[in-house]
Amino acid sequence: MQYQNIHLIYFSPTHTSAKIAYAIAEALEADTLSESDITHEGLKEPLSMGGNELVIVAVPVYGGRVAETAMERIRMFKGNATPVIPVVVYGNRDYEDALKELSDALSAQGFVPVSAGAFIGEHSYSRKDMPIAAGRPDKDDLLKASEFGSEILKKLDNVSTLTDLQPLEVKGNFPYKVKGPSTPQAPVTDEDLCTQCEYCIDVCPVAAISIVDDRMFSDPSLCIKCCACVKECPEGARTFDTPYTAMLHKNFSARREPELFI
Repeated sequence: MQYQNIHLIYFSPTHTSAKIAYAIAEALEADTLSESDITHEGLKEPLSMGGNELVIVAVPVYGGRVAETAMERIRMFKGNATPVIPVVVYGNRDYEDALKELSDALSAQGFVPVSAGAFIGEHSYSRKDMPIAAGRPDKDDLLKASEFGSEILKKLDNVSTLTDLQPLEVKGNFPYKVKGPSTPQAPVTDEDLCTQCEYCIDVCPVAAISIVDDRMFSDPSLCIKCCACVKECPEGARTFDTPYTAMLHKNFSARREPELFI
């Protein structure tokens, strides 16, 4: 089977999921490549996708599950026996049930998972003094993503219909991991450094940042702690302090490699 149309769907506040999705797609040798970037807003109406295109869905992992905002927006896509490659990107700790959750959700929406992968991206809480998978996905990660795409291409070339494929099994458990209650918290701004360029407002995927009383304000009840505003601030005026950064740096600094299910 050959698919000349590739469609990317990604939620990628700090660009890691998008980088992996594109690296996979480039190896699939399609004639056309389209995308649905659901990072900053979801679809207004459901989008139905046909069986003549191959879809890659890439999302970050938060606490061993698919990021909730990403999952909400992914549910607007409907497949019609549409082949899909579920991909999760996690911050070097563990992806736990996220890949299975994503694969199951896409199957329920009419997609057919053909291969899947879990890749590593720089953790949202990573800092210069306490790095956690800093700089990832790096060159080696992107190479492995490209090689993954090539293996998927070979797999699909060897079958005439999707029904010839064995059901895809990925790592994870059901019922999925129950996430504990999240403490409302948001990054803070050093007003001495801030120029109010409002770039943090633009990059926030959930519109949690605004100017209140001539100061930058992040609403803790809306913030999803992706830390895109921290990593993207051109003045370095945004910080997010949590004791989890030190714990993650201490216990999860050893390099982990992608896990692929072909």
